[in-house]
Amino acid sequence: MSFEELREKYPTFIYENYHIDDNSDEYVFTFDFCIPNLTTFHPTLKISKKKLRQDINQDLLKYLVFHIGLIELISYYKCTCSPNVEIKAGYINEEQINWFKKLYYYGLGEFMYVNHIECSLDDLMHITCSHNKEELEHIDYVGQGNLIAIGGGKDSIVSLNILKGLDNTGFIINPKEPSLKCMEISSLDYLEVKRALDPTLLELNKKGYLNGHTPFSSLVAFISYLCAYLMGKQYIILSNEASANEPTVLGTKINHQYSKTYEFENDFNNYTNKYFKININYFSLLRCLSEFQIGMLFSQYKEYHSIFKSCNVGSKSIPWTWCCNCPKCLFVYIILSPFLTKEELINIFKEDLYNKKDLLDTFIELLGYSKTKPFECVGTYSEVRYAVSLVINKYQELPYLLEYYKEHYPLELDNDLRKTFNNEHNIPNDFVNLVKKELDRVNGLIDND
Repeated sequence: MSFEELREKYPTFIYENYHIDDNSDEYVFTFDFCIPNLTTFHPTLKISKKKLRQDINQDLLKYLVFHIGLIELISYYKCTCSPNVEIKAGYINEEQINWFKKLYYYGLGEFMYVNHIECSLDDLMHITCSHNKEELEHIDYVGQGNLIAIGGGKDSIVSLNILKGLDNTGFIINPKEPSLKCMEISSLDYLEVKRALDPTLLELNKKGYLNGHTPFSSLVAFISYLCAYLMGKQYIILSNEASANEPTVLGTKINHQYSKTYEFENDFNNYTNKYFKININYFSLLRCLSEFQIGMLFSQYKEYHSIFKSCNVGSKSIPWTWCCNCPKCLFVYIILSPFLTKEELINIFKEDLYNKKDLLDTFIELLGYSKTKPFECVGTYSEVRYAVSLVINKYQELPYLLEYYKEHYPLELDNDLRKTFNNEHNIPNDFVNLVKKELDRVNGLIDND
């Protein structure tokens, strides 16, 4: 059925309730969603209690879990895009409703674009809250240390190295081998969260109900906030770079990385400061850097080169591998290529991606000579063109994709992207100094190479 037919047949989506099972060794959170006349969903989160403090305010715990449900519902709502969303599990006021409507709309921007759905922010959904009004009391809270989100890719590894020696704890949702290896190499303790989708969602996807990208990083934000509180942390540190702010579809706000943007980061901090009423600071350590600079920094952390992974296609295999056929693989290959030898790159990816003719269309998209960027977490057009131009000057014999670039496009070497610094960020000054120190150190190594 089409978007319009589904909305007519299933006019209501309900966030019924959430449950907290406080077991001896772990918390188990279950969320109850319902699409009347279709199905119910009951996804879960599990958090080990080994590293958590004891003096937990139960009202705040409930409020934070309720909010995680407000993000989890996006994955299930999108099956039918019901025009009416009813919140029964807890209370949010009109201002909060509008905050979530914005997140849902722009967070589903790629989903609507790919599914050819045209709908305004006001028309996508009407949210009502039938729960009794309640407000959270102010809680005395003083946190210490950093909770660092770890995904197993180059970005979070760069953050780990910049923050080395501080009071750090890793935070991993559904750990896989690359993220666990990162923790092993860095000798960092970590908190594990197990997230389980309701299998009914996968069954509906197979039957042809609407499916597509959701703003997963917004879920990471709310879960990490809960975990930071449970652990008594002061800072939640992400590794989202300045490049994430660039739209995927030029001239629009459609962005595969919407919930990694500076805009969402600000929205999230404004929301949590007002409604959660405790002092936990959420920011991206790498917001001041570009993907190009992150690639440069990562090139120096050789001990991680054999274990890091960023390929979403390969993440579905065991063990996690580079598929070497997707935009993410090609982008990471490009962004590292100015700083690593051809042999080092092939040692990571097991083949020379610059010689793969079937990646030409993806290459053109990454360069910005197509209608859209790939719907992946990739850098800006200017970064890709600059990296490719540097490599063309470095190689004596050009592989297929580099030869294609040289024949069709001008080299872009006017601006040295190694030493730029984005001042639009929320990074506390002490952390800014650490980033600048590491950037200067690596630039010095490269200048002297």
